[in-house]
Amino acid sequence: MSGHGGYPRDPDVITVYLGQFTWEHANQIAGELERAGIVWWYKEPGAISRIWERDIRLFVDRTCLEEARAISARILATPPRPTP
Repeated sequence: MSGHGGYPRDPDVITVYLGQFTWEHANQIAGELERAGIVWWYKEPGAISRIWERDIRLFVDRTCLEEARAISARILATPPRPTP
């Protein structure tokens, strides 16, 4: 996963939950969020919670939530890329 990964450094930015996504979708969404200039971070499942939770949770700047939702919806609606 590229990008921020950790909590936002700007204390004025408050993030909200965008959703839970597969690694592939999370990477695609993260790339689009960065291109749009939207602050984001992610949380991976912990060592024990990986038993029941496999996906990545994404969080975004709350002031950009609607734009981030549109980005994620567009990516989820796109057919998966073929694997080489």
